[in-house]
Amino acid sequence: MKPSGEEPVLLAELKPGRPQRYDWKSSCETWSVAFSPDGAWFAWSQGHCVVKLIPWPLEEAELSCKTSERKSRGGKAEARSRGVAKEKTLECGQIVWGLAFSAWPAAEAEEVDPTCAVGLPCQILATGLNDGQIKVWEVQTGHLLFSLLGHQDVVRDLSFAPNGSLILVSASRDKTLRVWDLSRDGRQVQVLSGHVQWVYCCSISPDCSMLCSAAGEKSALLWSMRSYTLIRRLEGHQSSVVSCDFSPDSALLVTASYDACVIMWDPYTGEQLRTLRHAPLHSALDYSSEVHTSSLRSVCFSPEGLYLATVADDSSALQGTVPPALLPCCDTPGML
Repeated sequence: MKPSGEEPVLLAELKPGRPQRYDWKSSCETWSVAFSPDGAWFAWSQGHCVVKLIPWPLEEAELSCKTSERKSRGGKAEARSRGVAKEKTLECGQIVWGLAFSAWPAAEAEEVDPTCAVGLPCQILATGLNDGQIKVWEVQTGHLLFSLLGHQDVVRDLSFAPNGSLILVSASRDKTLRVWDLSRDGRQVQVLSGHVQWVYCCSISPDCSMLCSAAGEKSALLWSMRSYTLIRRLEGHQSSVVSCDFSPDSALLVTASYDACVIMWDPYTGEQLRTLRHAPLHSALDYSSEVHTSSLRSVCFSPEGLYLATVADDSSALQGTVPPALLPCCDTPGML
């Protein structure tokens, strides 16, 4: 948790810059946000089939814009020559549900690549759309690189392999996961079937050996990223599992469910290590009353693996420390 007395600071409130549509062909909701691996970009599905790409950190982007406004035309040209990043809008043509960034390898001198400067790596962004299509964009230019076709329904989540191999996994309401290889012109490598409900979430382990997927079922599925076969079902939740995430060292896996619990697993054995219950934290807890809990929507590890964050329908987002010593079993659920 944050040190006492240190309160979170709201940097900015981002709102769509266009009027709301009432043609029912698009949606104004934000379904997904993502930071690029290098920390230079923030993407959010703004609604109305649009994704906004915002240079990050936000303070630097805002300062760049304000400074540019005060500069002369020559000053603006100088800023452009230094490669100052500018906000971009991607028109995706469909409601955007999933977002995922990855780095594109640096172009070699003999390669002809219209999007990446020679010797410089690019950032790419995959967008999962309402019609089952996946569009992959080059971030710096906003150029469309691939349109991946195969899913028959909404692409709800996307996950790139962290090793830079350009392997992309997509999760869809068509109850399948699909594996794509962008280094081979976006070829579809595998279709993973096994879920009987909509697939909400997919997560590739940092060591790229495993894939976890969560659907509207009481169990999560663990897959091999080498053979693309099912390793095991993770059973223990009492309601639909909707989110999953691996720790940065791949040693732990967490799943979140509508039963308001997070289960921490050993992904290599399938053993349940700890059960954490989402409960609002108050300045003065009343232990005489029953603690209110609500359906969880999402869970994730912090980048260094020391914290977990959860989001629930009770309008709260909680952050808790990962237990320093994980017990083989836990009779009493902990509080997150």
